[in-house]
Amino acid sequence: MPEASSTLAALSTEGRNPRTVDLDTLDTLRLLEVINDEDRLVADAVRAELPSIARAVERITEARRQGGRLVYLGAGTSGRIGLLDAVECPPTFGTDPSEVLGLIAGGEHAFVVAVEGAEDDLELGASELIAADLRPTDVVVGLAASGRTPYVIGGLRYARHLGAGTIAVSCNRNARISAEADIAIEVMTGPEALTGSTRLKAGTAQKLVCNMLSTASMVRSGKVFSNLMVDVKPTNEKLVDRAQRIVADATGVERSIADAALEQAGAHAKTAVVMLLADVDAATAARLLESHDGDVRSAVAAASA
Repeated sequence: MPEASSTLAALSTEGRNPRTVDLDTLDTLRLLEVINDEDRLVADAVRAELPSIARAVERITEARRQGGRLVYLGAGTSGRIGLLDAVECPPTFGTDPSEVLGLIAGGEHAFVVAVEGAEDDLELGASELIAADLRPTDVVVGLAASGRTPYVIGGLRYARHLGAGTIAVSCNRNARISAEADIAIEVMTGPEALTGSTRLKAGTAQKLVCNMLSTASMVRSGKVFSNLMVDVKPTNEKLVDRAQRIVADATGVERSIADAALEQAGAHAKTAVVMLLADVDAATAARLLESHDGDVRSAVAAASA
């Protein structure tokens, strides 16, 4: 245990921040300014890792083309961030819930209540990937601010052994999980405003990276037209309105025309967009999309050829 403690103390995410040593003496506004000053460092730290993030996006995109899944794996805050990104993909990009998974040490119950000891179980990550029927075509993204979580290490090792793609996201240099992955993303956020509270800058950094991994890979997979979520699932009143506005914005038609096309397309915005841009009916638009991997530009170009 002393060896583990000393190893943990050496991590930059565990260090004391010299800029915040008087945190408990500050008035509320100054306290918030100090936290905000630290938060402003995160975007630049992520930007420094963009080449590695780009490699990860290309790897995920290629996996998706082969029918593979994106699987996030993490414990505590890191696991919650991965799970949050996963559950947002179906309504945003029209994916099946099985296409992007979020696994958290201790199971979904651990999203709201900490499960003691789960993250320290080296075998648990592997067993949960086995239960998820991990395949060689999948990509596993291991998330750990410290970069040393046994649950994530074990999961990445199993994924590599199986031949699946592996990506490690941490906030420390030369992280242990980096050695277990094909692609390592190490976002150096440094000491937290509140010592060791990696739900702060490190958590924000991991959220930004997950945002990029899912969004960019979905863009590269034809899930976006221009900057519009044309595969959005209109499952509530807000999203119905958004889908109608997306069709109108994408095609430049009046809202009433967009609404009618969306209805004919069975509430599928992407189909409605192709209908209007290519001047075809819903069935033809659907066939064009199917034959062009769901890419709106390619489908419209084919109809015009």
